[in-house]
Amino acid sequence: MSSFFIGLMSGTSLDGIDGVIVDFEPAGGSAGTSVIAHAKRAFAPVLRGQLAALNRSGDDEIHRAAIAANALARDYAALVETLCGSAAVARDRIVAIGCHGQTVRHRPGEFDGTGYTVQLNAPALVAELTGIDVIADFRSRDVAAGGQGAPLVPAFHRALFGRAGATVAVLNLGGIANLTVLGPAEEAIGFDCGPANTLLDLWCERSSGRAFDADGATAARGDVDSSLLDALLAEPYFALAPPKSTGLDLFNARWLDTRLDAADARARLRPEDVQATLAELTARVVGIACHRHAGAAAELIVCGGGAFNADLMRRLGRSLAPMPVVASDARGLPPDQVEASAFAWLARAFVERRAGNVPTATGAAGPRVLGALYPAG
Repeated sequence: MSSFFIGLMSGTSLDGIDGVIVDFEPAGGSAGTSVIAHAKRAFAPVLRGQLAALNRSGDDEIHRAAIAANALARDYAALVETLCGSAAVARDRIVAIGCHGQTVRHRPGEFDGTGYTVQLNAPALVAELTGIDVIADFRSRDVAAGGQGAPLVPAFHRALFGRAGATVAVLNLGGIANLTVLGPAEEAIGFDCGPANTLLDLWCERSSGRAFDADGATAARGDVDSSLLDALLAEPYFALAPPKSTGLDLFNARWLDTRLDAADARARLRPEDVQATLAELTARVVGIACHRHAGAAAELIVCGGGAFNADLMRRLGRSLAPMPVVASDARGLPPDQVEASAFAWLARAFVERRAGNVPTATGAAGPRVLGALYPAG
């Protein structure tokens, strides 16, 4: 059996799609994980705006979501073509594509006791356009079993970064900061700590017109405002015990504006001071989470786009001292390839009918095979 899988990931930061082709040895194991191609595809501004708008209620949502899902599927298929071309891998050698979709609503456990999670996607169209089997809809099976449906990466983190006899913490800094704690005896927990790039990018775009604060340069020039930081840290979510998950349903422009007003920050702070305070918020909530739940960890391994933010990494180092903080490329996989590789891994787990969730991370009633198959033919 071929061991090639594709993983596609577009996160809450809404910056675009990361894709990988991963070569898994048939027998599995972290030593048999090799990324042979990696590519990115930025969202066109129109699609990015459509996806952002679908994170809140509005007119004609069903139609708008369906059209945006089709556009997203075409972007996924174009990235698959780029990956296969760059790696010179024929499509018939790819077992399946793990296609996560774009989370636009995430409300597990709410309303009726089960809640829901919505990942915008058109996996049947991806299968049609690529001619490759697609595995999608990874979160809903865990939610149906009483879980949060997130985070779904701890099982992959354990396979890739786990160490016998040691505790290791893994932090993904995407739109949301999520933490995995890998214990020395195969146990693991994971949860969303709070906001990361979603608020940093939001403020940067609002205050400067730039999509993101490259290398954290603006935040590095600013001063952290204690009144605003206190208003941000007062969010009740931060005090909740795991399992827990969050997203743009909570940490969005309305949330930020309410706290800016509460701290009377708009008139008295420079834009770079707000940027610095938001960066400090991410570092503080991660630090609190690690001290509570990963105090024995030998190190914190950081992946996701935030790992390229030098200012944020420095703040994390101060917040977690004396725990060492390293980017994931120092442990075998570049930061911008980890999450996409995780969905390739989850696609393989589905094909092999192995559980993909970690119940101690999501709170699900037990291990579950995650995903749904959309065959190419």
